[in-house]
Amino acid sequence: MSKDGMNYAPDPIPNPVVEPGDFPFAVTGLHHGHIFGMVNGLLGAGATLKSVYDDDPEMVAAFKTMFPDVHVASSEEELLADEEIKLVAAADIPNLRADLGIRVMEAGKDYFTDKTPMTTLDQLARAREAVERTGQKFNVYYSERLHVEASVMAGQLVRDGAIGRVIQVLNLGPHRLNADSRPDWFFDKEQYGGILADIGSHNCEQILYFTGAKDAEITDAAIANYNHPQFPELDDFGNATLVCDNGATGYFRVDWFTPDGLSVWGDGRSFLLGTEGYIELRKYVNVTTDDGPDNVFMVNGDGEHRFNANGKVGYPFFGEMVLDCLNRTEEAMTQEHIFKSVELALKAQERARVLTAQS
Repeated sequence: MSKDGMNYAPDPIPNPVVEPGDFPFAVTGLHHGHIFGMVNGLLGAGATLKSVYDDDPEMVAAFKTMFPDVHVASSEEELLADEEIKLVAAADIPNLRADLGIRVMEAGKDYFTDKTPMTTLDQLARAREAVERTGQKFNVYYSERLHVEASVMAGQLVRDGAIGRVIQVLNLGPHRLNADSRPDWFFDKEQYGGILADIGSHNCEQILYFTGAKDAEITDAAIANYNHPQFPELDDFGNATLVCDNGATGYFRVDWFTPDGLSVWGDGRSFLLGTEGYIELRKYVNVTTDDGPDNVFMVNGDGEHRFNANGKVGYPFFGEMVLDCLNRTEEAMTQEHIFKSVELALKAQERARVLTAQS
């Protein structure tokens, strides 16, 4: 696992749901390193990587070092015209992701994009319309739940009733900036969308998922650039509070203040409060220990429990998504849940108060 969240790519955990060649997919839009995690997840589910295209040959060459057998297509049009390809995975610049997805779906293929899948509510409306019109799927890589075994285990515990009904979710999403390694678009708000739209989309998704809510209201949101005046369009801090349609609440904080001394790119944590217990997830590290990632702590009526989920539960989302594409079902994640998660993040960004640091 990379120490840089920009290149977060857990190794595949094989759990194939199809035979080799049954689910060919292609890759384009190599602008974010999350594409490597997306591909690894699909490969673990048994999908077959067929082709890649990007207009930047250096990005294609880097991709080829990881996946040397992939065919390099000459154009996006070649990918979209290939009748064998069932899904196109992409991690384009955020404000380009929705339009790319619409082109993919209009070509009769399902789409799988990195988060945030779009940067404006207008893009969201056009993506919703394209899904309805084409009948294709617009899937999103909400990796902080889907590609973290601690989060997968927590979902299983919640589903089994281990802490009763979840009434509050608190998410902490710190990230390391590594400014020197970031592309120019990363600091352009029109292109990256803002911190609540971007990283916040992970958190809105988790709040809806763990509480079982279908919708929520943003009751408070704020953004700031506390310590990076050299990047005036960067939000280096953001938070938001949600009230869900089933009465549960959620809060999340996201930031770019991970200190250099931390051994990983961010000490991401989640806290789930239930009517009969609570769960804490220390997703990527348990600081000052050798425990590694995927630490799950639970307290309920049966006592205090500690689990390490790493290598134990895998990443079932990817196989479920592959089967959804083949069977036209919605077992991995409903389309409405996918879109509602980013809708809330976009609304939080749009409504956020801008905080100013006081010396």
